[in-house]
Amino acid sequence: MSVKYFLVAILFVLFDVEVIFFYPYAVNFKAFAASGHGWETFSAVLLFIAFFLAGFVYIIKKGALQWED
Repeated sequence: MSVKYFLVAILFVLFDVEVIFFYPYAVNFKAFAASGHGWETFSAVLLFIAFFLAGFVYIIKKGALQWED
């Protein structure tokens, strides 16, 4: 088996776990807004998304998802 297969599998698990971290924010969205911490929570989630996208752009730039050499 190719090492690329395992690399894609590990990246899938990594990004899948990161997406799971969005779930508590989505469930508690109204509670954050009602408690007065809405903007703080929103900025924290935006920072998390920025790190998430930076990692994804890094993976694309490195060519980790390209099957052909």
